[in-house]
Amino acid sequence: MTSPLRYAIKPANPAAHLFEVRLTLDEPAADGQVFVMPAWIPGSYMIRDYARHVVGIRAESDGLDVPLSKLDKSRWQAAPVGRALTVIAEIYAYDESVRGAHLDNTHAYFNGTCVFLEPEGLSERACEVEILPPDKPVGKDWRVATSMRRDGAEQYGFGRYAAANYAELIDHPVEIGQLSIAEFEVDGIPHALAIRGRQFADMTRLCHDIETVCSAHMKMLPPPKDLDRYLFLLHVTANGYGGLEHCWSSSLVAARGSLPAKSADDISEAYRGFLGLVSHEYFHLWNVKRMKPAAFHPYELSRETYTGLLWVYEGVTSYYDDLTLLRSGLIDAESYLELLGRVMTRVRRGKGRQRQSVEASSFDAWTKFYKQDANSGNAIVSYYAKGSLIALALDLKLRDETDGRVSLDDVTQECWRRFGETGQGMQEREIEAICHELSGLDLEDFFDAAVRGTGELPLDKLLERHGVRVHYRAASGAKDLGGKAATELREIAFGAAVTDSAGTAVVTAVANDMPAEAAGVAPGDQLVALGGLRLTAANLDGSLQRFRAGDKAELVVFRGDELLTLSIVFTAAPEDTIYLELIAEDEADSAALERRKALLQA
Repeated sequence: MTSPLRYAIKPANPAAHLFEVRLTLDEPAADGQVFVMPAWIPGSYMIRDYARHVVGIRAESDGLDVPLSKLDKSRWQAAPVGRALTVIAEIYAYDESVRGAHLDNTHAYFNGTCVFLEPEGLSERACEVEILPPDKPVGKDWRVATSMRRDGAEQYGFGRYAAANYAELIDHPVEIGQLSIAEFEVDGIPHALAIRGRQFADMTRLCHDIETVCSAHMKMLPPPKDLDRYLFLLHVTANGYGGLEHCWSSSLVAARGSLPAKSADDISEAYRGFLGLVSHEYFHLWNVKRMKPAAFHPYELSRETYTGLLWVYEGVTSYYDDLTLLRSGLIDAESYLELLGRVMTRVRRGKGRQRQSVEASSFDAWTKFYKQDANSGNAIVSYYAKGSLIALALDLKLRDETDGRVSLDDVTQECWRRFGETGQGMQEREIEAICHELSGLDLEDFFDAAVRGTGELPLDKLLERHGVRVHYRAASGAKDLGGKAATELREIAFGAAVTDSAGTAVVTAVANDMPAEAAGVAPGDQLVALGGLRLTAANLDGSLQRFRAGDKAELVVFRGDELLTLSIVFTAAPEDTIYLELIAEDEADSAALERRKALLQA
């Protein structure tokens, strides 16, 4: 019987943001054990080089130092020893994102990729983890929240935990601190919500609504056989938003004001967004955590792993996140269509959709999507946003052309049977073959155009066939996200995104083929005046209302410390803002109404 990998982690110096992490091997490699720190974390496709946070590392055996040589940016090799070997790493942790590790006097949080070294050749061994408390007085009221299995530790307590292997070990984020914890069940499976940060939410309602979302997902896909618990880790901040999926948990960041207050009984726009985040990360426990691209079997965490399928795993998930809020009854059809109109608006406003396909966006996520700059809006398309619209178009097409016999639900359920329940990876275009197999339709042209092409999706026609009408209009201002009708609209285009920096209007991005670009405006420019009057981020929309298409004006900017006067010629505002409406029953034919009912009330 082989011995387990024995880890111990301690918030050794919270004030200095330093964890001490120990790994003991009873049977290290005879020719010198190699240890590796992951370069990226599953679910976030960018090289992050977590080894850069190792500020000290050493090895010992029987109390004696063992020489440790660094082989490259993320690997170390210990000299050969004939007995148990322990490597001790000191790791700096001050990344508050869901992808990192963070430690201070108020709490400790970590992902395993940030703190746990992998011993080469031994990663399939069982892992034991001793989670140790910091030295008092810091941490005297801290509790531990993790989906990792307890192996002697009290519930929500410090002590020993266990994982089947290294891959599972790094799939359990850990939150330690003064936590608000609530428990509930979904289809008989224990779930919990652990919140860090000052908040005033109605915990009873919060758990009820989260349970409602999770139950709706489980009505479409069966609970995985190994899903015997699930944990939502939630960090509440002033204005944060984000999440990262795991097999038995998810890490979320949300704004304090997005959570429901005890006196509220409606679903605010901010709370709707939070529930959409919960829905998105929960759906991932099926889609990408257990059924995943063949390229991710197994994950190679030392380098980029390329696939053109992220549009399936993020785009389809993004389609179902808001749709499930509708199906669960938490929002109505009008609210859902507003969300859908916003996604359509976001995609339409991006010039990059005409340059990059979602398959290419998936493949290039490592260097483009996760490393965006001022020109990204002109060069790339989101495999999340456009991927969700492809999923919508595919769902509508399947429903329409099979007379309701097949939908994207059926495709997703078949993918679960083939890939989720078997652990077999999905090949690059296998979902396309499954769609054809289930529907009998020739969908090659659709996938070539939608997934590998850069043209517009046929959503207007497909939605009309399902009793939903698409409307296009100009934006009403910089804060107009689409999704609703509006009366006061911009008459002219400007073509630059602006942010307020200490009272100064700073250009963050310039769109191709728009007046600002033609005038020579560049990212980083500070807007000073337009037509002889001072410009700020706050008054930009109002200043633009003074002009009409064809008007010419002087635009004064600072570029660095140089004052420039540019000539701008305004053009008509593009109709790049979308909203949707249900076609009245006396206008739509009965077949369209039936298709709409099946789609929106599944």
